[in-house]
Amino acid sequence: MTRRNLIGAALASGVSMPIPAADQKPSILQLRWFKMRNSPDNELGHTKEFFRSHVGPALSRAGVPMLGAFTCSIGQETPLLLAISEFASLAAMEAAGERVWSDAEFLKAYAHYAASAPRVYEREEVSLLRSFSGFPALRPPANAEGKSHIFELRMYESMNGVTLARKIRMFNDGEIGIFERLGMKPVFFGETIAGSKMPNLVYMLSFDDLAARQRLWGEFVADAEWKKISAAPELSDAQVVSNISNWILEPLDFSRIR
Repeated sequence: MTRRNLIGAALASGVSMPIPAADQKPSILQLRWFKMRNSPDNELGHTKEFFRSHVGPALSRAGVPMLGAFTCSIGQETPLLLAISEFASLAAMEAAGERVWSDAEFLKAYAHYAASAPRVYEREEVSLLRSFSGFPALRPPANAEGKSHIFELRMYESMNGVTLARKIRMFNDGEIGIFERLGMKPVFFGETIAGSKMPNLVYMLSFDDLAARQRLWGEFVADAEWKKISAAPELSDAQVVSNISNWILEPLDFSRIR
């Protein structure tokens, strides 16, 4: 783990470049997974505090806000911290990183963070997504009276680019609309353009709680419109999806996606 890699990971993980509401060009979504171990070193605690106290303020000084930061309550390879960012373009992502790289206060805080334990995390994994044309920008859920949601992140791997394109069309042409009609509160949908387990797509839904999630997924699979869409032989799961992974996430107290 190099110094530059960790600083770059930290600064980029929370950056959100503003995208004009009228601009419907697909955005770039960045997912950074900081994977850790349960140990006396308290890797997760150190990293959460670093993001809260130093990454967020450094981003604010650079003129960009922190967007999403989560821990995983149900899923693979926990404990972990997942940071989600949105950018107007790859160039905007690079420019934001350069601004934070020039922040001496942030670099000093990083040096202290890196020295606070033998290991601050085990490894970092990064993926870049291009948002779907039918859902071109990330939409954080509305928060009534400050109440936060739970979030479900899902990855659909596909056999090849042709079958992945079919699944993306299913979302754009109807499946996203069903989620919205049922109240499943989509946050984003994206095709992975750099990362592991490609080809795949990744999306996030939000729910009031686990009971609401269970109820709404039941309504989804029983929905007449969904049954009609998925009845086409070439659009069955066996034809377009080779594997599904999902994670139940909880936002950290400084996450703007809550």
